[in-house]
Amino acid sequence: MKLRGLTVRMFPAASTVGCRTVLSGGALFALAFAVWPGEAEAQTLRGGTASMEEQYEQARLHDFTKLRDPSHVNRFVELGLLVPLKGNRDYRLHQVSFPYARPEVRLFVERLAQQYRAACGEQLVVTSLTRPVSHQPRNSSKLYSVHPMGMAVDLRWSTRRDCRRWLENEVLLPLERRGALQATLERRPLHYHIAVYPRQYASYVATLESGRQQTAEVAEAEGASSAPTRYRVRSGDSLWGIARAHGTTVDELKSANNLRGSRIYAGQMLQLPTGS
Repeated sequence: MKLRGLTVRMFPAASTVGCRTVLSGGALFALAFAVWPGEAEAQTLRGGTASMEEQYEQARLHDFTKLRDPSHVNRFVELGLLVPLKGNRDYRLHQVSFPYARPEVRLFVERLAQQYRAACGEQLVVTSLTRPVSHQPRNSSKLYSVHPMGMAVDLRWSTRRDCRRWLENEVLLPLERRGALQATLERRPLHYHIAVYPRQYASYVATLESGRQQTAEVAEAEGASSAPTRYRVRSGDSLWGIARAHGTTVDELKSANNLRGSRIYAGQMLQLPTGS
């Protein structure tokens, strides 16, 4: 899945899993300018053989079984090794034949969907989850695909550039750097393939929740009753991150500061919405 010579990660899709897709640098740049005008530099998700091997090795280390057929999937559901994903106000499933995944994958989808809808105002669309070997597309990797192990999820590619950039820059790339998952931008059709590493992702969430609890306890102990009304933007900040940290939304933050887009810069002073 690693597209050589490019900073773009490609992977399996809802119905077409192009795990072996390899484009030349020139061909991919041509595609980038044809489909995403002016956005080629923003694409940094890569794929390739080494990527697939790493995902498969993670599945092996987790002692995951490659599911053979629908009856094998049903057996794992009965044992509680796979859990159902039913969708909610934040995400929906589109033509997903087997709406099951490892518990940590469901946790990832539900957390991501809530944040994605708050940041972008649209539902996250899941196009593929567990796929047994008997239902793998012909162009998928017979050896390295992790869909049969229930640790992969495919997400639809949004037509909104701001949503794609948020998903990539605020979630997928940071979590990939933490070693909690591996994400790839795949084409035919355009979608994100994400292999969630259950132990690492569960550890990340536990650490995150622990940190929030400690912050809340410190704030309570210090009697922090008055919230700040202004915030100075720091390098690496995003509207979504600032809004989340101050208990507000991106739309409210934009409205309070008369912002038309999501671009902010270090040193900029933002007015926090009343009550944040």
